[in-house]
Amino acid sequence: MKLSDGKLSEEQLAFFYREGYFIAENVLNDNEIEPLRQELAAAVDKKLRQMKSEGRIEDTHEGESFEKRTASIFLDNEQNGAELMYHLEGYMGGGFRGREIFRLIQHPKLLRLAESIIGSELVSSSIYRLRTKVPGDKMKEVPWHQDAGYFAGQCDPHLILTFWIPLVKATKENGCLKILPRAHKQGIIEHFWCQEKKGYLVIEEEDLPERGQKTMAAQVDAGSVVVLTNMTPHSSASNLTDKVRWSIDVRYQNPKTPNNIGLKPHLNQADHLRNVELACYPPEADFIVQSRENPETVVNFDQFMNLRETYYHHYTKGDDYPAPSRWTHEPALK
Repeated sequence: MKLSDGKLSEEQLAFFYREGYFIAENVLNDNEIEPLRQELAAAVDKKLRQMKSEGRIEDTHEGESFEKRTASIFLDNEQNGAELMYHLEGYMGGGFRGREIFRLIQHPKLLRLAESIIGSELVSSSIYRLRTKVPGDKMKEVPWHQDAGYFAGQCDPHLILTFWIPLVKATKENGCLKILPRAHKQGIIEHFWCQEKKGYLVIEEEDLPERGQKTMAAQVDAGSVVVLTNMTPHSSASNLTDKVRWSIDVRYQNPKTPNNIGLKPHLNQADHLRNVELACYPPEADFIVQSRENPETVVNFDQFMNLRETYYHHYTKGDDYPAPSRWTHEPALK
């Protein structure tokens, strides 16, 4: 659906609250997303040149398109492809840190869209996720889940927006987002840790609510925004093409929603975080992205990078990573 003046109309807001999602078509034009694609392409090129200089790959596939080059590396050698993907994504997709990522999070068009739903005071998070859905990589299949499943329980009454933004055209063939409309009205659904896909939470098929709605495939152009509530079940299947489906998801919330603004990681976080209202798992740095009441609190790029690096390096040490307590069951996926 097209936006009017960059905002959701009353009718579109009603659709969002009723269905649990909204597709805003072509919010960002090609010129506005190209700098991020170029930044990612440069990171890919640098890593591949390093791997070639170390004698680990012969063909860097220089000259191939943004969508095809990383796919070609993976098809040549899965181990090399996985190393390249991890270099970009880091743990659970949040490893890449760059100026264009930050510019996208603060893009006026995205903030205007978020403001029309949750108000002018906006908090974002470095829990953005770069998604590289590589052809043939089964680990890139994302099972049914709610983003709320990764959040602390005290966040359930609050609306936290996910903006899913493809950097290339998203289709059924390359594994676009799948959404279960109206299921958000049931609230939080039981999740399990997925044995087959380490790091993912999953809602088992029999636990998905029956709302008389068919799954909706979000086939959209690059630069469109799929807006989800934190309670909306969604998933994505394998990429059956020969190109990578690149996307990014960003979250926005009102400052009244539990967050960790101003909270730094602590060496003894298992005790330190027990009584802290963190908005998400894994805990990462929340920051003010727009404020008309206190504009001086809006974070700049250097501050963002400092927060991102501090949290990323601290919480990727392994054993001291605080696990969520709300899902204590063993994985049940067969």
